[in-house]
Amino acid sequence: MLKIYRLPITINMFDQSIFTKQSNSLYSIPKAAPSPSKIAKRSTCGKEIFICPEESNFYSQCLDRFGRQNCWENEAVIEFGSGDGLPVIHSLLRTEFLGCIHGYELNRSACKIANSKIAEYSLSERYVVHNTCFFTSSKPAARYLVSNPPYLPAVDDDIYLPLLRGGTDGSTITRKLFSLGYDNVMSLVSSYSNPVDTIDYAIAQGYSISKFLVTPLEFGYYSSEPKVRNTIAKLREQKKAFYSGNIYLLAGVLFQKQSLATANLSDELIQIITSL
Repeated sequence: MLKIYRLPITINMFDQSIFTKQSNSLYSIPKAAPSPSKIAKRSTCGKEIFICPEESNFYSQCLDRFGRQNCWENEAVIEFGSGDGLPVIHSLLRTEFLGCIHGYELNRSACKIANSKIAEYSLSERYVVHNTCFFTSSKPAARYLVSNPPYLPAVDDDIYLPLLRGGTDGSTITRKLFSLGYDNVMSLVSSYSNPVDTIDYAIAQGYSISKFLVTPLEFGYYSSEPKVRNTIAKLREQKKAFYSGNIYLLAGVLFQKQSLATANLSDELIQIITSL
């Protein structure tokens, strides 16, 4: 039986060798991560630009791990929803990736900040953020799509930051990404946004889960908005949201086309992300 390691451990899962017939332990567990940071504070631009340092840092960590291990090298990578660009910028400053990441961001203010920071760190040849709709724009050919997609569940767009809404169950945008046919999709998946059906949809689209990281986070400024939190509570009653008190789990997942994947860790991810 798989042992589930409880908070505040960050769970790293890189390949199928983590699970062996000889042992029921979960390997590749790093040192315990710092306890979840305080809820992201409301700022003067909190309703204009997404601000959550803990989530952004985790997304950046996932880019580091999955990019390095899958040898993105010098090829093009597509990013959906770049925000202020800082997660990718931080990752580029830590890695030797020499290709170009093309990001797409609808929020004009966020895009302006992203491109300003890109120029400040002399990364313009490695990262470009386009202020245009990802789904309707022409894009470079690429094998990799990366995203921290909108995953807030809400009945409508009338929330603090409408672009963070991921549909009524939080998974609508994420599922749409799987329908685009990229060979590799690295996406964040939240435990309160119908994660099981999201994973099942990806599998139905021909993907396997090759690797993933999981971290605990506190509900923050955006997810604690009453309209959003009430929707999450209703999803929990339907067994489509999983959390404990003020803690939920966020997974960074590498989905690969089944013809390319060497492992399928979907059962393991589901067991962990529904454990709260």
